[in-house]
Amino acid sequence: MTSTSSIDTAFRPADLGTLAVIAWSGEHVSEDADVPFLLAYSMGDSPAGPEGSEAAVRALLTNNGLTVGTTVHDATRHPSFPVSLLVEAGQAVVTMPLLNAQCPVPPEWLEAAEARGSAYFIFTARPWPAAAPGRPVAEGELERFAGAEETLAAAAHCLLPIRRLRS
Repeated sequence: MTSTSSIDTAFRPADLGTLAVIAWSGEHVSEDADVPFLLAYSMGDSPAGPEGSEAAVRALLTNNGLTVGTTVHDATRHPSFPVSLLVEAGQAVVTMPLLNAQCPVPPEWLEAAEARGSAYFIFTARPWPAAAPGRPVAEGELERFAGAEETLAAAAHCLLPIRRLRS
């Protein structure tokens, strides 16, 4: 007798809570030049609470074919990848089915993105209630959250090519 396990991937957008994206550039363990990073996260303030926000982010990622953990999805090799990145007028816009998120990017991020042609996108299911959109985040606070094993293990990791509007 065989049995199958089922994962509840029901997705309710309201359960995501407040979503935010933060940009920074810096060293990566396997790189010799700065890497532009984008981190997407929920504040965990959904009606279903932090656990509901985490479950909703995981469902969103799973429903879009993204795995949570250490696998890096390389969208630079897959033109039909479900996540895309548009960079224009000092803004990064991440788009995936059922979701668009935008954030301002600093000049050093733009330089790194221009040099590489891609950005490293991390979408974590781990809520970060202390980092409200529009409020500055101290560098040490960002390092602690973004570099935490709990954050990285609960995230989808993607290398996204930079796209621009055609003129």
